[in-house]
Amino acid sequence: MDEELEPEPAVVMGAYGGPARPVESGAGETMLLWSLGDPASHRPNAFVCHGAGTLSIDACGRRITLHQSPSNFKAASGVTGAVVWDSGVVLAKFLEHAADCGLLAVRGARAVELGAGCGLVGVVTALLGARVVATDLPDRLRLLRKNLEENLGQGDARVAELVWGDDDPDDPELLHPEFVLGSDVVYSEEAVGDLLATLNRLAGHGTTVLLAGELRNDVVLECFLEAAMEDFVVGCIEQEQWHPDFRTNRVAIFILVKKKPPPSPESSP
Repeated sequence: MDEELEPEPAVVMGAYGGPARPVESGAGETMLLWSLGDPASHRPNAFVCHGAGTLSIDACGRRITLHQSPSNFKAASGVTGAVVWDSGVVLAKFLEHAADCGLLAVRGARAVELGAGCGLVGVVTALLGARVVATDLPDRLRLLRKNLEENLGQGDARVAELVWGDDDPDDPELLHPEFVLGSDVVYSEEAVGDLLATLNRLAGHGTTVLLAGELRNDVVLECFLEAAMEDFVVGCIEQEQWHPDFRTNRVAIFILVKKKPPPSPESSP
C-alpha cells in the first residue's frame, strides 16, 4: 500500500470516548475510503427499502416504524427526506451501540438533527434520553413530525424548520447543543457552503458533530472535508466502532469538533 494511504493513529475527539482516525486532508481521506473500501462494489440500500411505505427497525429495546413517501422520492430529484437511507440506519445504530458501550453520554444532552428527513436518527437519539430538535426544510416537516409523534408520543423531541445558510435561528435550543447529528447531508458541492455555515452557527466549542454519509461521489466529499477543516477538527470513526450488525463500506461516519480560536495577541504595554 502506498505510504500516503496509511491511516493516521486514532485519537479521542469530542464527547465520543472511542477512537477516531484524524482526517489530515480531504484528498487523502477520499483516496483512503475509495481505495481501501471500494464502496461502489458493495450493495446499496443494504438496510432500507425505498419502495415501501414504511420502514421498521429494532432499536433501544423497541420496534420503530417510520412512514416513508416513495412517490415523492421518485417524482422529485434530490428529495432525500422522503425515504430512509443506509447512512441514517448506520448512524442511529452507531449511537445506540456507543451509548450501550458507555462511549457516548447521550442521556440529558441536547441534540439537533440536520436534514432529519423521516426522523430515524432523531427518534433513536430521543429514546437514548436526549432532548432532540429534528430540523428540515418546510416541505419535509409533516412526514417528520408524524414519525416522531407516532414513535415517541409527547417525548423529548420536536420538529423545527431550518434552512441551511440562513442567519442565526431564533430558536435558542438550536444553538450550541451537545450534539449535532446528520445523515446523508453531504450530497452536492452547491450545498456544502450552506451546510458548513449552519454547522458553524449551531456548534459551540462543547458540541460534538456526528455525520454519516453515503459514499457516492468522492469529489463532493473531498470538497466538504477540505472546507470543514478550516473551522473544525475532523475525524473518521472506523467500522470496528459501529454496531456489528450495521456495517457497510458504502457509508462513512465523521466526527467534527470546532477548533478553538487562536489566543489573542498580548496587548502592548
